[in-house]
Amino acid sequence: MSNSSSITQFLLLPFTDTRELQLLHFWLFLGIYLAALLGNGLIITTIAWDQHLHTPMYFFLLNLALLDLGSISITVPKSMANSLWDSRAISYLGCATQLFLFLFLITAEFYLLTVMSYDRYVAICKPLHYGTLLGSRACVHMAAAAWATGFLNALLHTANTFSLPLCKGNALGQFFCEIPQILKLSCSHSYLREMGLLVVSVCLGFGCFVFIVVSYVQILRAVLRIPSEQGRHKAFSTCLPHLAVVSLFISTGVFADLKPSSISSPSLDLVVSVLYSVVPPAVNPLIYSMRNRELKESIRKVMTLCFSKAVMK
Repeated sequence: MSNSSSITQFLLLPFTDTRELQLLHFWLFLGIYLAALLGNGLIITTIAWDQHLHTPMYFFLLNLALLDLGSISITVPKSMANSLWDSRAISYLGCATQLFLFLFLITAEFYLLTVMSYDRYVAICKPLHYGTLLGSRACVHMAAAAWATGFLNALLHTANTFSLPLCKGNALGQFFCEIPQILKLSCSHSYLREMGLLVVSVCLGFGCFVFIVVSYVQILRAVLRIPSEQGRHKAFSTCLPHLAVVSLFISTGVFADLKPSSISSPSLDLVVSVLYSVVPPAVNPLIYSMRNRELKESIRKVMTLCFSKAVMK
């Protein structure tokens, strides 16, 4: 038995105890991480470089890429290092920092996806008011609100979670620090306070989900009123990447939180946690670049320019 004042580190759940599989996990995560760095880095660089992409939709996409880049950098490098060095340890402060940053970025991303659904709604349902409703100042304010709300949410949860007394050891059943695993180590009934915060967060998240659904219902109605099939296809194709990203984000998160306890196991929990914490940041750039001709052409120009400069040197 131990208490939180005596805990100096936590033990993360390893993917495997076999050395060969640990190295395989390291190389697999390295490949995913490099893909995420390349994809999100290209989107950030391209949008910042190409003046034609300085529009509300791409401004929000740049923020999404920043959030994805940050969220995958919080969990994957530490997991890779532990597998490479055959370790499970993460310091108490490192665990608190990891939980705070991951919660901050993942919450801000969901709020940003909600803002992006509003952008698509205005673009299709109220195109004549697009410049007015989504001016540069309004876009900055909405993006800042998403980041600030995520920061405040993460700060409250992290401070509250690590204020609880821990007396059930220091082993976490996850490959990174997350609130449910830390709550399992608590021996105090004050964890109900954290559960209250979680309920508030879930209600806010559900409100965002309803807003996204209502936005797309209105979008679908507006698209169906377009007389030409080509026009309908062009209008709705601008929404497909966002819709795919939202679906991936929500489906993986909901399954991780609401999967039946009867099928729960440490190995399944690890796989599910990878699905919602690692896969979306790596896949999102691919989803957006595949369905967006303008973005693909700009990325191609940036890569050609970089390659030309490298050859000239």
